[in-house]
Amino acid sequence: MFATMSCKSTKVAPSVDFDHSCSDSVEYLTLNFGPFETVHRWRRLPPCDEFVGARRSKHTVVAYRDAIYVFGGDNGKNMLNDLLRFDVKDCSWCRAFTTGTPPAPRYHHSAVVYGSSMFVFGGYTGDIYSNSNLKNKNDLFEYKFATGQWTEWKVEGSLPVARSAHGATVYSDKLWIFAGYDGNARLNDMWTISLQDREHACWEEIDQSGEIPPSCCNFPVAVCRDKMFVFSGQSGAKITNNLFQFEFKGHMWTRIPTEHLLRGSPPPPQRRYGHTMVAFDRHLYVFGGAADNTLPNELHCYDVDSQSWEVIHPSLDSEMPSGRLFHAAAVIQDAMYIFGGTVDNNVRSGEMYRFQFSCYPKCTLHEDYGKLWENRQFCDVEFILGEREERVLGHIAIVTARCQWLRKKILQAWDRQRQVRESDEGTAGGPRDIPAGNRPSGTQPMLEVSIREAEAQPFEVLMQFLYTDKIQYPRRGHVQDVLLIMDVYKLALSFKLSRLEQLCVQYIEASVDLQNVLSVCENANKLQLDQLKVTESHFNQVIMTKEFERLSTPLIVEIVRRKQQPPPRLYSDQPVDIGTSLVQDMKAYLEGGGLEFCNIILLLDGHPRPAHQAILAARSSYFEAMFRSFMPEDGQVNISIGEMVPSKQAFESMLRYIYYGDVNMPPEDSLYLFAAPYYYGFSNNRLQAYCKQNLEMNVTVENVLQILEAADKTQALDMKKHCLHIIVHQFIKVSKLPNLRSLSQLLLLDIIESLATHISDKQCAEMGSDI
Repeated sequence: MFATMSCKSTKVAPSVDFDHSCSDSVEYLTLNFGPFETVHRWRRLPPCDEFVGARRSKHTVVAYRDAIYVFGGDNGKNMLNDLLRFDVKDCSWCRAFTTGTPPAPRYHHSAVVYGSSMFVFGGYTGDIYSNSNLKNKNDLFEYKFATGQWTEWKVEGSLPVARSAHGATVYSDKLWIFAGYDGNARLNDMWTISLQDREHACWEEIDQSGEIPPSCCNFPVAVCRDKMFVFSGQSGAKITNNLFQFEFKGHMWTRIPTEHLLRGSPPPPQRRYGHTMVAFDRHLYVFGGAADNTLPNELHCYDVDSQSWEVIHPSLDSEMPSGRLFHAAAVIQDAMYIFGGTVDNNVRSGEMYRFQFSCYPKCTLHEDYGKLWENRQFCDVEFILGEREERVLGHIAIVTARCQWLRKKILQAWDRQRQVRESDEGTAGGPRDIPAGNRPSGTQPMLEVSIREAEAQPFEVLMQFLYTDKIQYPRRGHVQDVLLIMDVYKLALSFKLSRLEQLCVQYIEASVDLQNVLSVCENANKLQLDQLKVTESHFNQVIMTKEFERLSTPLIVEIVRRKQQPPPRLYSDQPVDIGTSLVQDMKAYLEGGGLEFCNIILLLDGHPRPAHQAILAARSSYFEAMFRSFMPEDGQVNISIGEMVPSKQAFESMLRYIYYGDVNMPPEDSLYLFAAPYYYGFSNNRLQAYCKQNLEMNVTVENVLQILEAADKTQALDMKKHCLHIIVHQFIKVSKLPNLRSLSQLLLLDIIESLATHISDKQCAEMGSDI
């Protein structure tokens, strides 16, 4: 499988001769076996020369083929309407060819690409130097890239209000315009126009529904997964950091809640305006803007699938742009280009930066365990719940990894099961024998665990959390959903699941409203959850309702007293205990915490490694099919990747990936595991993407011999050739490595042959004098 691995090596500095004495001159390797780039890297590109075009802000950029087009903006003194072109292959600037009458000079306009044309709408025009003829526009211009022709679209009928600092995008052959500023007030209306037929085009105002964003301006929009996203911006005197999504088909807005983000998890970016946001793959990338009188330069990333934010940490060799606002950004292939903007001291910029995206496939750890819970395959424990003795199936491996309280219950059930078995067999009692889980799966009976203090519905929500680290967000305002989460919260307290406690509290706080607050308060009183009795806001409205009259007298008295004498708020410098995550728990489980619950033996070259059937089946379709169809009777499975047996170290790296999604490994392990995603049927090729990066970036003089051995064993011929190339050019250093003496005779002969082939007589003499 590795024999066809193709690669090409390019020197760090192609125009410079290779320095054999410098360790930093080890060549980078580019492996052409995947569509993904795996490095987050900023690069500063040639700035726009003043002879080509002025430095600017409040302009637009669009991407067309292999070029970035910059239009308009202001240079600090005047508004502009020139069109600049940056060739991303040649990294060169020029003025774009134009004919016809361009739009009047303007800034805070919008520009989009449709087909082979750029469309410019609206913006603010006039002479800012003399403060005359300043006004917003609602005109629409088309620029044809092929001919350079500017033309204005004259549209009959209703027109959007003239505006600037709005959002614009293209979807389904239409231009969509949202919000902005009309000179007197901020807007939140939406208009659309078809770009297919100029002769019959007309503007149409969209009837929006749902949680429509407040009126705002100076915000970006981006389209991802067939939805339009709006993040932050100026809304009157208020600036928020809300993220909204708009569904084109139903014209429905939804605010994406951040209440479900656990304390301690990455928060959304701070509120800002004048920033950029672009979409790439399943992610939204937010850069720059003015945030509370600062100009941050970190890059934030929002994962649309997992609804989570993170701050991107660029590669160490990145050339980071400074913070800025009113810049512009566009995407070409797998990179984002940022140009211009206003930097410190109100200075306009003419800089161009390129950010290389990383197309890592998403981590499917939570989804894989979630599917295991949904499918209920390979269950080995049955929980008997409440007075009605309802039954819920589960997996001992997941439950005992996540919850110590349930782990204790399972061990107690095992002891009872052992005692019953010994009594039936007439054997004397002794120390606890190997748990049922350690016996081959085919002979394993279902373990029954009784939990009287839990009802089935909240317990199932708790189980969902154990498998996925999440609980479903309650439907806003639905009393039954909120009461259910309160029951889950009660269980979380009993089972000592701090992380679930935090999630429940945040969900309840986000879901309580005037319609359900008294039901929530009454249920909290019944469950003796004092910390959830929150009725401080809207007190007068609450006590005037009929529902308030029906509360129990002690609860009414408590609510009134709390209003008159609110309980003191306790502040602590101690961090909130957010509990352990799924990743942390599964890591501890693999490292020994789950040894007594192993029920499968993996054989690596005859050496046994205990493991857990449910975990292997959840993460690998290979194991899932094996355990479902032809489970070996002795519970032992030989491990290989195709016909190749990986090293023990590489096998442990693969187990870390299976159990908790870890991808950190020595580069030599990456050679062994490169084909593992295909052979073992992982949900995607995320592991392969990391193996690729590891091999490209981390082959050094210090580890080249280990990688040479791995390349020889896996028949990765191009990698072996690359390692021999490094060894030849760094032989003085390599010769001093202790691992050289442990290489096989055949590999030593390969090294000698490479030395003889590539080293000149002069170099041999120099090396001889050194030795």
